[in-house]
Amino acid sequence: MVGNYVARRVLIAGVLSVTLTALAACGSGDGDKKPSGSGSGGGTAPASKAAPVDVVPADKATGVAVSAEIEVKGNKSAGVELSSDKGPVKGEARKDGSSWVPAEPLAYDTTYTVKVGGQSTTFTTMSKPGNRVSVHHYLKEGGTYGQAMPIALEFKEAIPKESRAAVEKRLFVTSEPAQVGAWRWQSGTHLEYRPKEYWQPGTKVSMRLGLGGLPLGGGKFGQFDVTSSFSIDSQKRELVVDNASKQMVAMLDGAPVKTMPVSLGKPSKPSFHGKMVIMEKLDKTVFDSGTYGVPSNSTDGYRTDVEFAQRMSWDGQFIHSASWSVADQGVRNVSHGCINMSPENAKWTFEFTKVGDPVTVKNTEQGLTQGNGWTSWDLSWDDFLKGSALPPPAG
Repeated sequence: MVGNYVARRVLIAGVLSVTLTALAACGSGDGDKKPSGSGSGGGTAPASKAAPVDVVPADKATGVAVSAEIEVKGNKSAGVELSSDKGPVKGEARKDGSSWVPAEPLAYDTTYTVKVGGQSTTFTTMSKPGNRVSVHHYLKEGGTYGQAMPIALEFKEAIPKESRAAVEKRLFVTSEPAQVGAWRWQSGTHLEYRPKEYWQPGTKVSMRLGLGGLPLGGGKFGQFDVTSSFSIDSQKRELVVDNASKQMVAMLDGAPVKTMPVSLGKPSKPSFHGKMVIMEKLDKTVFDSGTYGVPSNSTDGYRTDVEFAQRMSWDGQFIHSASWSVADQGVRNVSHGCINMSPENAKWTFEFTKVGDPVTVKNTEQGLTQGNGWTSWDLSWDDFLKGSALPPPAG
């Protein structure tokens, strides 16, 4: 049965903590050290003048975005010190040394001093813009999730294609242990981050969405930075549903622990096949066909109280308790696309799973559509990377 949660629920309990490019510690500069040398006749040679250092933002630049990073052209190892009249600014260099990244957005209408290589430059940031775009994610700060949990972001307004690489570059994700991962744009408003393989058990993930003041194109700017952290559970769970047998197998750490009969979507409303993710868990809810345009009092309509519902798609395919179809479970498909289970099995499954656990459905009449849920795992790694605006990550 299709649920009433057709519109995307933005679950903003805390902003998942993640960063596409890991940051390395910033080295200290040696600009105060003078070169030594000996001259003829016992005299001391004058200290040689340091070669000019080309810094971006340029000296005396104005209207600089508060998301600015400090670049030292031709000298990636140079130490950077950034300060304003309020004191020093914390930050660190990117892992590849291409720039020095402030730990927070800079202040608007503020003059900053950059010291590097014994030289100083200044720049002044722009005034606070009016057209700022917010971003939300679905992670609860400090939450624990299943092995397939993506970092899913929703922008309030679409990001133009020409700005997406700059946005991705400011999405910092780190994990312990370290795992290769990347972002994929499902649309101009939605993108997801996933590792190459499922997260390793016990992984700790942190993220910084460094979008505060970032130019997004069309005169729009990021509204603010968002930071968050979460964990991956120490156990690996997965649900595998086969329409051919009409059975669901619950897997724990790669081994089956329970097999249960199910009824899937009838031929006119087939369930999707593919790799999905449990997006939310509702112990009690109401499914109403009127939320997608079918009156509840029509032939194919309904309004039903449902227990132990676990969302798999935005358009309302759930795993849930269905006492009315127990006789059909394991025999025939009678639902509107959902996976029907007996009340006992639905309760057991609800208690077994976590948000972020993968659900694999096989042998149905209709494939999963990209973007209809957290669908990144329904793609190979190579195909997933095609949706990124940046070059593939190493590894």
